[in-house]
Amino acid sequence: MTKVARAGFFALACSLVLMGSAAAQPAANAGCTSSASAAGTQTWHCDNGITIVAENGARFELKDANRDGHIDSIELSSKALLVEVPKKPGGNPFKVLTPQAIAAVRGTKWAVDVGDAKTSVFVANGRVGVIRRARGRGVVLGPGEGVDVEATGPLAVKPWGQPRIDALMARLGL
Repeated sequence: MTKVARAGFFALACSLVLMGSAAAQPAANAGCTSSASAAGTQTWHCDNGITIVAENGARFELKDANRDGHIDSIELSSKALLVEVPKKPGGNPFKVLTPQAIAAVRGTKWAVDVGDAKTSVFVANGRVGVIRRARGRGVVLGPGEGVDVEATGPLAVKPWGQPRIDALMARLGL
C-alpha cells in the first residue's frame, strides 16, 4: 500500500491495530457480527460503531465489562487486530489489554502488536495512553509515535519508521 493510500485509509476512521489469532470469543457477541475476507482476516462490526479487523490466527476476547450489551474492551493474547473506535463524549475509554500492557483511547487510530514477551503500540492519529499491565508510570503517544512495553525498563516513546508501519499493515491485509 502506498503512503498516500495508507493516509487515505487512516483518514477514513479512528483505528487501533493489535497483533494476534482470529478466534474471538465475544461476551455473547456484545452486539457484534463477523464476516470473513479474501485476505484471511475476519471483520467484526459492532452496533456501537466499533469495527475490528483480526489478523488470521489472532487470539482475542471481546469484553462487555459494564454489561450494557456493547463491547468496551478487548483482551488480546497474540497477533494483530485493527480496531476502529469512534469518538464519544464522556464515559470510559475503550481499552485493549495484552499480557504486558493496557492501551486506552477515545476515538483514535492506533496499533498494538503482541509478541511473546513484548507489546508494541503505535498511534497513527490522535492520542493513546499506555501503561504496563502491572501498573506504574504510563506514557501518552501522539501521531507517528510508538512504544515497546516489556516486563522491565522505561517506556520510551519513539517515532516509528515507514518499514515497521508497512510490515504491521501487511499482516492485516492493508
